[in-house]
Amino acid sequence: MSENPLAPTDLLGKRVLVTGSSRGIGAQVAQFCAAAGARVAINYRNKEARAKKIVDGIAEAGGEAIMVGADLTDPVSVMTMMNQIRDSFGGLDVLVLNASGGMEADVAEDYAMRLNRDAQVGALTAALPLMSTGGRVVFVTSHQAHFIRETDTMPEYRPVALSKRAGEDALRAMADEMAARGVDFVVVSGDMIEGTVTATLLNRIYPGAIDERKEVAGKIYNVGEFAAEVTQAIVDDVPEDHTRLVGDVSSFQQ
Repeated sequence: MSENPLAPTDLLGKRVLVTGSSRGIGAQVAQFCAAAGARVAINYRNKEARAKKIVDGIAEAGGEAIMVGADLTDPVSVMTMMNQIRDSFGGLDVLVLNASGGMEADVAEDYAMRLNRDAQVGALTAALPLMSTGGRVVFVTSHQAHFIRETDTMPEYRPVALSKRAGEDALRAMADEMAARGVDFVVVSGDMIEGTVTATLLNRIYPGAIDERKEVAGKIYNVGEFAAEVTQAIVDDVPEDHTRLVGDVSSFQQ
């Protein structure tokens, strides 16, 4: 595990929901937050055993976490999750929108847009009534998505990139609703992240894709390193509607 960027009391008493946190970047962010004093909700869709392992590990380390299963593309499931968080925590201070997808096998053609745009808006809409002044929403994305209008990407990833950029835009369009509750919004964008499902799939389709990105970017982050950047964005004093660009972006900017 990478070093936690937060001190043990940086999130003391804060209530945090990390979507898609049964593994990968989301799991690491949740663990960092719990170690910094937060009460954390571990969201999963169908990886209950993995989610339980994360929750048990946090508890063994002296932290507090709950499991909240929900399919983010199902509004009823999302509302049930938010009610569970309200019942357990009384409210929410931080929402990390980490869950994404679209490259899975045997999904509908519109699945990427439903998950990466519609479900993100749905999750934020359902979470906002639980949040109050001083809260923060963090949206996790990729450079390939954030800069898709300036720089094209691999064909297999393009539908995901377009849908994630659409999700980012849709969330930004909710700025007034967040501001009305005193909630900040931060986007964290990273290059291909070594060790993620997406990077593994792309490297399988294009053998050498990870090495190629390393050569172009100079460095690509692994799961723990990028999770540390996402976690830092939870506490940083940042300008309104801030985007945290992790690593070199020169190859994406025209």
